[in-house]
Amino acid sequence: MACRCRLIWFFLAFLIVPPASYACPEWSVQAPLAGLTLLLDGQAVNSHYVAVGERGHILVSQDKGQSWTQSKVPTCNLITALYMHDERLGWAVGHDAMILRTTDGGATWEIIHQAPELELPLLDIFFHNENEGVAIGAYGYYLESTDGGDTWSERIIAEEDDFHLNSLSAAGDGLMFIAAEAGVIYRSVDRGLNWVSLDSPYFGSWFAIHAVNEEIILIAGLRGNLFRSEDGGDSWSQVPTQTRATLTNIVELPSGQLVITALEGNLFVSVDQGISVSDRSLASRSGITSAMPVNDQEFLLTGEFGIRRFHSIE
Repeated sequence: MACRCRLIWFFLAFLIVPPASYACPEWSVQAPLAGLTLLLDGQAVNSHYVAVGERGHILVSQDKGQSWTQSKVPTCNLITALYMHDERLGWAVGHDAMILRTTDGGATWEIIHQAPELELPLLDIFFHNENEGVAIGAYGYYLESTDGGDTWSERIIAEEDDFHLNSLSAAGDGLMFIAAEAGVIYRSVDRGLNWVSLDSPYFGSWFAIHAVNEEIILIAGLRGNLFRSEDGGDSWSQVPTQTRATLTNIVELPSGQLVITALEGNLFVSVDQGISVSDRSLASRSGITSAMPVNDQEFLLTGEFGIRRFHSIE
């Protein structure tokens, strides 16, 4: 139960500062059971897989998840999300407004930005190419880089708002979306230079957004709320999930199937670009945070259990 509570607090953006009594070592401790601890995000690039999570744990697999190696990471802070540009270059974000970068496929990492005095986490990151990237986090914290992460500039994208910015997605040439708390959805058509707030179909927090293409967008959040747009976010229709669990992520498999993960072990698969979903929930009710595709019918799940292999046809 303690682990599930920690997972829930993360997605409600309450877990912003590590407990004062916890002395964080300079490097993440090498742990034989790191693959069974809380992991919050994962990404696959060809046969190369990277997963990130609590206590600075980063795990790397070069055989599609058959075996994992813990990386050398210069922090024990919670790492919340990552983005791999290719099999070698990638970035990860976490608490203390920390941004990490790898140039060797995740084996080693360097801290390229941190601001512990702000006492807030970064929650997602995306790079258009090797140089241009965006990182987002709590209380409207928005950073951008044009030099691969060597330097970062802070910017306010909504003058009167300080909502937690939870998830990023991009599609097409310059089209970007941000899912935020309080039902807020932002859209940019110029690679993040300007952002506008969209009319939202729900006023609870959003934790995941995915652009299938420039027109079809899915967004997910609290109480099982999943919505789909066919006009780039101008209007939305609800996709029934029959759950009240918080939806945490939306991942597209090579086949075009969409995997929607959730707390309480809820898991959904869509074969029609999100028009409908089928329930593939886990019997264990363990919280799921993300999915990494292995092939058209198989993927790896991350969550409070660490990493688990799953067949979508089960």
